[in-house]
Amino acid sequence: MEVKYTPDPVRFSRMNTTEIRDGFLIQQLFKNDESITVYCDVDRAICGGIMPVTKTLTLDIAAEIKSEFFCQRREMGILNIGGAGIITVDGQKYDMSRTDCLYIGKGSKDISFASVQKDDPAKYYLLSYPAHKEYPTTHIPIAKANPRLMGSEQQANKRTIYQYIHPDGVKSCQLVMGFTKLESGSVWNTMPPHTHDRRMEIYLYFDLPDDARVFHFMGQPQETRHIATASGEAIISPSWSIHSGVGTTAYSFCWGMGGENQAFDDMDHLSIGEIL
Repeated sequence: MEVKYTPDPVRFSRMNTTEIRDGFLIQQLFKNDESITVYCDVDRAICGGIMPVTKTLTLDIAAEIKSEFFCQRREMGILNIGGAGIITVDGQKYDMSRTDCLYIGKGSKDISFASVQKDDPAKYYLLSYPAHKEYPTTHIPIAKANPRLMGSEQQANKRTIYQYIHPDGVKSCQLVMGFTKLESGSVWNTMPPHTHDRRMEIYLYFDLPDDARVFHFMGQPQETRHIATASGEAIISPSWSIHSGVGTTAYSFCWGMGGENQAFDDMDHLSIGEIL
């Protein structure tokens, strides 16, 4: 398990492009027949990529979390951004179609990941936070997500936000998770931007062609920088940072949060004129 210690706002303002990418960008999450996890010191979040091709994969017991099994003191959300797959949790199998989500509760012990077809493997994106209470493992297909239509063609940000794990849907201790899909011709997400001091967030960008990029903006509102992000890459967004982006084409991104509360609309909104 890789460990990332994210810089604070003072150091961030003095960093060059390479340092910013090293501090906040997570690359190479999806590799054939590997499970990859990254531990972040912000709110003890863990994100990862699991891509079974020719074999079934499990999560290794990482020394960094000092537990007997991964979910001994943790909960997690899984979003499949690849082909059809199967996740097995303590003997219970869950069929995972593309964009299906699975919430796995604290105390779940035996977790394995498989693909249905090796030529179109599942790509499981994982996001996990510490948990204090057990909630039931729950499968959420996209048809049962809560869709929120946002934006407009005129502002190049027409999109649908799919909420999976949230207070009015699948319950969790602190994890809130879903994904956003932009319509063709729309490229902006979360603009005007916001911060939320009560939660940190991680974005995973996907459904981008190989030659396309999302330019993700981050930093304090008066001290912003950008990271050029490819498909399958994630960005850590501390509570003090804005998180917004513009793509060279339409794309999707998985968002997930953990922290003091689970109120999706608890945001400190900013106007475009406040961003420097």
